[in-house]
Amino acid sequence: MKGFLLAAATVVFAASACSAAPTPKESKMPSPLDFKMTGIDGKEFDLSKYKGKVVLFVNVASQCGYTKQYTGLQAIYEKYEKKGFVVIGVPANDFGSQEPGTNEEIVKFCSSKYNVTFPMLAKVAVKGKEKTPLYEFLTSKETNPNYAGEIGWNFEKFLVNKKGEVVGKFKSGIAPESDELIKAITAELDAK
Repeated sequence: MKGFLLAAATVVFAASACSAAPTPKESKMPSPLDFKMTGIDGKEFDLSKYKGKVVLFVNVASQCGYTKQYTGLQAIYEKYEKKGFVVIGVPANDFGSQEPGTNEEIVKFCSSKYNVTFPMLAKVAVKGKEKTPLYEFLTSKETNPNYAGEIGWNFEKFLVNKKGEVVGKFKSGIAPESDELIKAITAELDAK
């Protein structure tokens, strides 16, 4: 009996010692800024260079009723860029085939028609079987539980804070210069 009690006490002591041991640091949550993509110029585009900034990802298209939002996107990019804000355009042809152009044609269209200077990624899929990993992350409940869900149309927007966390999702009808989006952007820019 003494042997049994001693063994039991040893197990209890060992278990409590293990639980009191320091736990490894919590692993860092993944971020949409952990991805490497291809820029519209065909070169590698490492999103990690935007860590510490407020980022707005927008799936864009050249032949959409919302295409005129390029004007507002460019305006807010210019207004808040020096404060640490960036817009990243993500061309996609997933909705009504409204982005049929090549990357070169998209660049020409955006620069000549809307004077776009914010960063643009190469054309990708943002829904379906060919969905790019960045948009898998943005739309998945596992990686983005608060703002997950499939994209409904062109010009949906995901807002990422300075910590690399998704803090907002805005439907296509919410214009870049809308009070709702501007308040969200400025609140993140002002956050410490």
